[in-house]
Amino acid sequence: MALLRLEGVSKSFGALTVTDNVSFAVEPGQALGIIGPNGAGKSTLFNLITGNIAPGAGTIEFDGVDVTRQPPMQRVVAGIGRSFQIPQPFTNLSVYENLLVAAQFGGGRHRDVGGFCMDILDQTGLAKVADNTSGSLSLLQRKRLELARAMATSPKLILLDEIAGGLTEGECVALIQTIKSIHAAGTAIIWIEHVLHALNSVVERLMVLNFGKMLMIGDPAQVMASPEVKEIYLGIDV
Repeated sequence: MALLRLEGVSKSFGALTVTDNVSFAVEPGQALGIIGPNGAGKSTLFNLITGNIAPGAGTIEFDGVDVTRQPPMQRVVAGIGRSFQIPQPFTNLSVYENLLVAAQFGGGRHRDVGGFCMDILDQTGLAKVADNTSGSLSLLQRKRLELARAMATSPKLILLDEIAGGLTEGECVALIQTIKSIHAAGTAIIWIEHVLHALNSVVERLMVLNFGKMLMIGDPAQVMASPEVKEIYLGIDV
């Protein structure tokens, strides 16, 4: 059974259709990448999956349950975690406190919540700054905190929204290793990213969106070799 399934999902804002009859599924533990030009509807798709906006048509199922009309909080408890393109921590709380909040309101039931959060800080390379306020962090540390907060909700599926954007090559490599370790532990991932080498080093399937429509989905190498994808996404006229 698929962990996440979208069937005919559409969303319009007035006359503008931003998600147009999108259908796909993600299996437990699978990593799916999503690419597309700016304005293709990628972040809107994430907002539909998390419940921040409701679809105009179609259904969304998670772990066998229809969540199409469920609010975001119920989806977090069910096992959908998310990072944001622009990090959104509680800036006046410490890094550790940010994780405690996520863990308390997520889907996990941990006897030792503090120890659980410290394990995540170790895994994401944030243990040394656990007591620092999140507003004082570097860009890489804020990106890591976005990932750590999503992990603290005990997700079955993590949505990553351009988490590698703005990082140096070395920072990107370090972040990729952390994401790989999360994936290897069995967490499913959907990752929107413009840094293609980062994306392709993790995902097993790749989906292309254009003007809200799903253009193609499949093996990353085959998708990127498509003349239509090269023309629309890479700007190569073939």
